[in-house]
Amino acid sequence: MKILCTLTLILFSIVATSQENPMTIHRTSDFEITGHGSAGEWGKADWFEIPQRTGNGEKMRTQAKVLYSDQGMYFLVECEDRKLTSSLTEDNTDLYNEDVVEVFLWTDEEHPLYFEYEISPLNYELVLIIPNFDGDFLGWIPWHYEGGRRIKHQTSVKGGEKKSMASVESWTAEFFIPYELLKPLRNVPPSSGMEWRMNIYRMDYDSGMRDRWEWKPIVKNFHEYKLFGRVRFE
Repeated sequence: MKILCTLTLILFSIVATSQENPMTIHRTSDFEITGHGSAGEWGKADWFEIPQRTGNGEKMRTQAKVLYSDQGMYFLVECEDRKLTSSLTEDNTDLYNEDVVEVFLWTDEEHPLYFEYEISPLNYELVLIIPNFDGDFLGWIPWHYEGGRRIKHQTSVKGGEKKSMASVESWTAEFFIPYELLKPLRNVPPSSGMEWRMNIYRMDYDSGMRDRWEWKPIVKNFHEYKLFGRVRFE
């Protein structure tokens, strides 16, 4: 019975996602990443909520903006927080076991292959391409991750210091994902009117347990790419 209910929920979610109106991503000229979201170009994008889906800890707000240019995609995510549960000080480690923001991009629905990016409050990152065959998936980090293929990223905090376990009021992640890194995924770079699938997540461990924020809700794990939301490029 439990399996049947889960399958029904997954099917309902897939149908609902396929029928929803895509979120428009507006075009911008390129600008500098500071970690504060201070560039005037961000005025072209509206904030949208990343709802908190679990209630182990305090209810805290998460919101995001997204833009795209001829060179790549810009993301700005603001996270209300009380403590930076973040101790890892290396890139491409298991950042998801601590406070983190994650973005998933599925550029071509004909192939079960998508991009994952994670960033911690301390500005460490995890960069992956994920092949996912019927739920059997594994992440691969990029080769020659340098120059025009490297993600630009910065973080900032309010109400405290940017250090492990610091008491804060919020933290912000701002990053730019170049199309050169996403190649040879199909439909890259996007053209006007093109649609991709996307999801944005946040995890926080202030309560000692994991709390999750999901732009589009998932059932079991963040890699349910058929449940990702839809975005359309202006």
